[in-house]
Amino acid sequence: MKPDPSQLDMFGEPVFPVRAPATQIDIDRYRAKLKAAMSRAIRESQYDRPTIATRMARYLGLPSISKASIDAYTAESKTGHDITMPRFCALVYATGAMWLWDEAASVQGVTVLIGEEAVLAEIALREQERRRITAELKMLRARPISITSRGKR
Repeated sequence: MKPDPSQLDMFGEPVFPVRAPATQIDIDRYRAKLKAAMSRAIRESQYDRPTIATRMARYLGLPSISKASIDAYTAESKTGHDITMPRFCALVYATGAMWLWDEAASVQGVTVLIGEEAVLAEIALREQERRRITAELKMLRARPISITSRGKR
């Protein structure tokens, strides 16, 4: 039986996880995580590696980026060949894998919101504020209030 879509799943994975920043980066683990994520983005992309390389070069305004460079960026064994930020931006663009930003930023305790997710987060924040204000008003209304005369007008 499928769950009712109007009900919240209290036990599922949070859509916007709350993360704690690392106090120190395990560079080998972080590098391996990013290389695996980039490999997955390429695998899941509608484009092959040579096309992704061409799209990256066009995005960066370069004459070319080789497929071998992409292979080196994603090979866990190539620990001395990390991708630069501009090339990472180009890879995200070329593959359409915006979720890579979340993977890269997670070590800092950041959760990246993509597109309309920011609007959903804003709505949730406003709902939280409304619940807080409603609770405050309820407490204020529950207090006995006595008004003394201010005199004749």
